[in-house]
Amino acid sequence: MEQEKVQVDSPELQASKKWFKEAQFGMMAHWGLYTLLGGEWKGKPGLHPYGEWLQHSARIPVDEYAKLAAAFNPIFFDPMDWMKRARDAGMKYFVITSKHHEGFALYHSRVSKFNVVDATPFKRDIVEEIAEACRATGIKLGLYYSQDLDWSDPDGGGLRGWGFGGRPWRNDWDWPDVEKHDFSRYFERKSKPQVKEILTQYGDLCLVWFDVPVTISLEQATELHDMVRKYQPGCLISGRIGHNLGDYHTPLDNQVAKDTDPNALYETVGTMNDSWGYRPTDTSYKSVEQILELKNKCASIGSNYMLNVGPDPMGRFPAIACDILDGLAKANQ
Repeated sequence: MEQEKVQVDSPELQASKKWFKEAQFGMMAHWGLYTLLGGEWKGKPGLHPYGEWLQHSARIPVDEYAKLAAAFNPIFFDPMDWMKRARDAGMKYFVITSKHHEGFALYHSRVSKFNVVDATPFKRDIVEEIAEACRATGIKLGLYYSQDLDWSDPDGGGLRGWGFGGRPWRNDWDWPDVEKHDFSRYFERKSKPQVKEILTQYGDLCLVWFDVPVTISLEQATELHDMVRKYQPGCLISGRIGHNLGDYHTPLDNQVAKDTDPNALYETVGTMNDSWGYRPTDTSYKSVEQILELKNKCASIGSNYMLNVGPDPMGRFPAIACDILDGLAKANQ
């Protein structure tokens, strides 16, 4: 009988897993064109509590949504301020949305012109500047990438219905004909080549945070997994790549893992208020004490805690978020 082969981690991956286990605390930032709308469209609040889901919940036509890029000019964006706040609060890594479900990239993509350098008056590579600030402050850089959903593309994933009105996750208001939809075209045309871009343009990454694997096949997810291993041998892969191919488990949003295995890695990812993206009407922020309690709870079960901030359209952390981070910094002294 042939003996089953046991997969052995490379030395780089072993070191990264050890670092991740010890890091315990990180920051995520959801930032994109949706911040300009602040969770409202034509005088009405979005039906979804997440501001970054406004295009989907309000069914904003892609041609209208794309015009937001002409107004995206975050002149107060200061990545060094962001990283110093994260560092002082005790956070060891920072994850930014290089491309969220809206399809807009916060970096200079050669694959799609729908990016911050080519489509906006800002014309600066935000991911590149964050990477430099991370290196300067000792914070490790991770990149979020929505590998499945993309509302700017007719073949973006998300055919499956969900609880929010029973509608599919894909953009079916611009492209309602399911028969013409082919996710594999999107995967080859945009998703896979953009993942290669973020893996090869910004130096060492501590992790790639994939999300919402509702359409992607095992074969396609394996291609992304293998690409990460090829270009960044020490880069961890989030569980939301799908098909149990991730290096660590990520429960649902704002959920703490249960029945944890001491030999596995976990990360709780949570919001400061209710929305991930900037939504000024969402004022239900957690207190410093509540955040520390969550952080300690995660640590007690061997899980990391990654706390999200939603920067505003000008590139600033909201004042209340800064107050919370200041409180965490005091507690970290």
